[in-house]
Amino acid sequence: MSTQGPEPPAATPNQAESTGNPGGPASRENPPTRPTPRHHTPSGLPRARSLGLRFRGTPATANAITDVPGIEVGYQTLIHQDNVRTGVTAIHPRGKENPGDPVAAGFHSQNGNGEMTGVAWIEESGTFSGPIAITNTHAVGIAHAGIIAWANRYHPEQAESWLLPVAAETWDGYLNDINGHHVTEEIVIAALEAATTGPIEEGSVGGGTGMNAYQFKAGSGTSSRVVDYNDTSYTVGVFVQANFGRRDELTITGVYLGEELAADNPMRDRFTAAAPGGAGSVIAAPAGAGSVIAVVATDAPLFPSQCKAFARRVTSGLARTGTTGSHYSGDLFLAFSTANPGGFTPGDPRTRTPQRAYDQLTFIPWGCLDPFYEAVVQATEEAVLNSLVANNEMTGRDGHRSPALPRDRIAEIVASRTAPAAPAH
Repeated sequence: MSTQGPEPPAATPNQAESTGNPGGPASRENPPTRPTPRHHTPSGLPRARSLGLRFRGTPATANAITDVPGIEVGYQTLIHQDNVRTGVTAIHPRGKENPGDPVAAGFHSQNGNGEMTGVAWIEESGTFSGPIAITNTHAVGIAHAGIIAWANRYHPEQAESWLLPVAAETWDGYLNDINGHHVTEEIVIAALEAATTGPIEEGSVGGGTGMNAYQFKAGSGTSSRVVDYNDTSYTVGVFVQANFGRRDELTITGVYLGEELAADNPMRDRFTAAAPGGAGSVIAAPAGAGSVIAVVATDAPLFPSQCKAFARRVTSGLARTGTTGSHYSGDLFLAFSTANPGGFTPGDPRTRTPQRAYDQLTFIPWGCLDPFYEAVVQATEEAVLNSLVANNEMTGRDGHRSPALPRDRIAEIVASRTAPAAPAH
């Protein structure tokens, strides 16, 4: 079946949090109401903060990439029979009604054992236009074609010109029949059309459906931070498709838990048997293999090379969760700014007029970017942990099982380390 996740239940006390400012730069003459961080996804799954985990920085309304004004995220989740565990995630930088206005962008590869299309043009021009699709490794070409099909159907004026879509992937072959061609162009189009603003689901949804991190069930995760600059509040949002890391590396809010949570690790046994030179498995990938895609968005005005600097900071956020970056993991990061609408002439030179002989951008001075870098690191760390916490155990192809992060145990450990000391007698 193709789904967008379970129907949301009625709001619980933890879900009925303050919504605060709906997003966008806010003048300090009319300051935003800072939201109480959301502890649950729209369907009621717990997020990392529900376990008592404490994170630095101030999240925006939904604590999600969709806090950046105009950004829409959509999913198509494919779970059927005992071997299909995959899907597609779609991200529209300027909303699905406005795909033709380029955004300033930058790309960084921490490790290149993966694929993100369109990055040659991003490196060349510092821009891209249109939506982003994230799926599994063997469907990345379909995702690319699906974006073109979507543009041709809904924005034919854009498709008349050349398109260089951004499509990215991580490997879900442990749980999913990755060679079964279950992702189709119509599934990609459906994800693009399903995209909305506001709080979004996390965990085993969209492209993250069959993914694992630190050898626990993981997938899609997001978080955001508010940064005040020059009497204006800007938002930095991060979305990750997390599919990386060994269990023995796992660190949660600065506490090393790899050894304490070492039990019940069927992926360790499977991948150990499949390591190069080993035998007994059809999956030839060592522990730590997988990949992670990160998308960083902000409404702060940035120059393209500053976006690239944002993308590089994802590495620090991932490192806070313990990973050292496996050779067999494709760790690819894209950052973009939705500021300066109309700042770039679209790629078709026929759109340029004599009155528009030059492009012009406003951007924050380089020396003032440190708080924004910090926001990227903080939101990346929390997004990864949200992808782990908002999840349940999953069994997939050939009976392969991915256990859920033991949330109760994590909460106990956090509580024990933050409890006040007993008074001396």
